[in-house]
Amino acid sequence: MKLLLKSTLALFATTSLVQAETLEVEKDELKLGFIKLTDCAPLVIAKEKGYFEEEGLQVKVIAQPNWKQLLDNVINGELDGAHMLSGQPIAATIGFGTKAHIVTPYTLDLNGNGITVSNAIWEQMQENDESLQSDTPPHPISAASLKPIVDEAKEDGKKLPMGMVFPVSTHNYEMRYWLAAAGINPGMYTSTDLKGFTDGDIELSTTPPPQMPSTLESGKNVAYCVGEPWNQQAVSKGIGVPVITNYDIWKNNPEKVFGITKAWADENPNTLIALTKALIKAGKWLDETEDGKLVNRAEACRILSQPNYVGADFDIINNSMSGHFYFQQTDKREMLDFNVFFKYHATYPHFSDGVWFLTQMRRWGQITEAKPASWYHETAKSVYLPDVYRKAADMLVEEGVLEASDFPAPEYDGYKAPTSDFIDGVTYDGKKPIAYLNAHAIGNKDTAE
Repeated sequence: MKLLLKSTLALFATTSLVQAETLEVEKDELKLGFIKLTDCAPLVIAKEKGYFEEEGLQVKVIAQPNWKQLLDNVINGELDGAHMLSGQPIAATIGFGTKAHIVTPYTLDLNGNGITVSNAIWEQMQENDESLQSDTPPHPISAASLKPIVDEAKEDGKKLPMGMVFPVSTHNYEMRYWLAAAGINPGMYTSTDLKGFTDGDIELSTTPPPQMPSTLESGKNVAYCVGEPWNQQAVSKGIGVPVITNYDIWKNNPEKVFGITKAWADENPNTLIALTKALIKAGKWLDETEDGKLVNRAEACRILSQPNYVGADFDIINNSMSGHFYFQQTDKREMLDFNVFFKYHATYPHFSDGVWFLTQMRRWGQITEAKPASWYHETAKSVYLPDVYRKAADMLVEEGVLEASDFPAPEYDGYKAPTSDFIDGVTYDGKKPIAYLNAHAIGNKDTAE
C-alpha cells in the first residue's frame, strides 16, 4: 500500500512553520537485515527512536546468520536492504563471489574494528619488543613483533591461523594491511585459490563475528580482526589482547554501508530517499555530544544489548561505544572516534571509499587482471549514490532538522583529499588508484593508467 510520506515540520528561528515537499513512498512495509555488531546501530536506532516511522515507513530489523546469507537475502528479495560490509556492494557488482548489482546511498559508520591476539601470542610479542612489556604499552602496535613468531612457525612447517569475517570485509583488508606493513605476506587470491592462501606466511580464514572469541579460546585462531563487541569480549573474558584498532591502520576508514539492489533502488526511489533521511537522523543522534561527551551512546548500548539486536552485555558494548577502548583490563584509553556515525561527513557515499576497496581487491588478487584507472572510478560511481543522499540531506535541511554545514559542500566531487593517515604512512589519493596500488611492497602491481 502506498502512503503519502509527510516530512516533519521544522521550527525555524523566526518560529514560522515550514512544511517540506511530500514524498509518495512506493513501499512502506520493509524488512532490513543486519549482523550482530555494534555498527548496526543506525538501523536499530532509526527503528527504536521512530525515525523510520517519521518518514512513513514500517520497518522490521532482522538479524542474519552471516554476511553471505545477508547478501543472498537482499538479492532474492527476502530483505529490502541491509547493513553491509563496505566491500560487499562493490564485490557483488564486479562479480567477485555472488554476482548482483548492489548500490549504496549511505555509509553507516567509520572505524569500529580491532585486531586481537591470543594471550600466548601477546606474551611472545612482548618478548620480541620490550616496549610492550607494560600494562599500558605505546600505541599503535605494529606487527613487527609478530613477524619473528610467524617466521618461526613457518620454519617448523606451520602457518599461524588467523580470522577475519568475510573475504570482501574491511576486516580482511585491514588485517592484510597491518601484516603487510610489517613484511608479513598474508597470502594472495588467484583464479584457483579463492581462500587467499597462495604464498602466504599465515593463513587468514573466514569466521563469523560472534564466534571469534571462541576460536581464540580454542586455538583455532591465534589472532583475528573483527568489529565490536567481539574484541572487548576477549578482554572481558581474559582470553586475548587487542593490539590495534583500525583507526590506527587507516584513520577514519569507512566500515559498513546500507545496501540494496540496483533494481530495488530503481523501483523505489522515494522509499530510498525516505530510508536515507531516517538513517541520517539516526547517525546524527548517535554522534550527539555535550561538553565533548557522547550523550546518547549509553541509551544506544542498552537498546543494542537486547537479544533481538546485538545481544551482548551492556557493559561490553558500552566499553567501546562510550568513547573508550580497553586494550587490556589495565589499559583503558579514551577513543572518542572509535565509532563515528555522523561527524566528518561520515555518512556521505564517497567515491574515493569505493576506489580504495577496489585497490585492495586488486592488491590481493581478488581482481585477477590489471584494470585502467578509469575502471576504478566508473565502478565506484556505479555503486555509490550521492544523488540520493543529497536529496535526503536537502530535505532535512529544508525541514530545519539539520544544517547545510552538516553535509559536504554542493561542489564536492566525491573524492576525499589525499591522506597518509595509514600505519605505513603510504599516501592514498582516490584519483590515482594505480599509483597507490604500486606504492606497496607486498601485493600486485600494475602499469595501466
